[in-house]
Amino acid sequence: MTALAERLGYPPDARLLIVNCDDLGMSHAANVGVYQALREGVATSASLMVPCPWGREAASRYRGEDVGVHLTLNAEHDLYRWGPITHAPSLLDGDGGFPRTLLDVWDHADIDEVRRECRAQLERAIYWGFDVSHLDSHLAALELRPEFFDVYLELAVEFRLPMRLGDASTERTVGFPFRMLAEEEGVVFPDHYVRVSHVGARRVIERALSELRPGVTEVSVHPAADTGELRSLTPDWGAHVDDLDVVTSPGALGALAAKAGVKLIGHRPLRELQRASGG
Repeated sequence: MTALAERLGYPPDARLLIVNCDDLGMSHAANVGVYQALREGVATSASLMVPCPWGREAASRYRGEDVGVHLTLNAEHDLYRWGPITHAPSLLDGDGGFPRTLLDVWDHADIDEVRRECRAQLERAIYWGFDVSHLDSHLAALELRPEFFDVYLELAVEFRLPMRLGDASTERTVGFPFRMLAEEEGVVFPDHYVRVSHVGARRVIERALSELRPGVTEVSVHPAADTGELRSLTPDWGAHVDDLDVVTSPGALGALAAKAGVKLIGHRPLRELQRASGG
């Protein structure tokens, strides 16, 4: 098959980078930071957490940016909680929110309830007015177990949306060929995904840019404005603020990408390619 870069209209050795802002809707600070990153910085797309308390406020700020749905089955914070919009019993932990850990989700979630919840999140984003550009999965909950991945792939096929997937090393770790399964269904996904194991992507991005391979690479950041809300929400608030600086400061990521000859793109070109190809 022709390389993804060529299918998008670029030379085969082109290095294309998607800078995606995860966690839009998680907090007011995230909404402010993500839209600033998209409108004033070099971020090229974002991912909306529909069930979170500030999801609807994120929709009110939307002006047509490249935004996908961050399908959510976890609420990882101890004191800041959100839960399934379908009120599915198997997706609730003891205090009424989503489970905090991936293992808790994987051990207790009913797959039919997962399917209904994920569909409801995607349909609500569309109802709110988002021109959904792609799908990805909060904490990779839908990527790393075959029965959960089936739901992820079904939605990508039905709604004709590209999706975030880990690389071949992740396939070997989890033990099933999710990239091949997606490709067989005509779903488009970036060639490479730079996984940031924790909030704070500056060093990861700097290293990735120096080592970027030909093709389409996606990297995720978690920008947020420095507010009292953010500082009370999470102890790693400073890393969120630094991510905002990475994608908005004139001397940060944009300058590094230009120096390295990297072209920044969003998810919409992948979506249009998938739909034009019949995927």
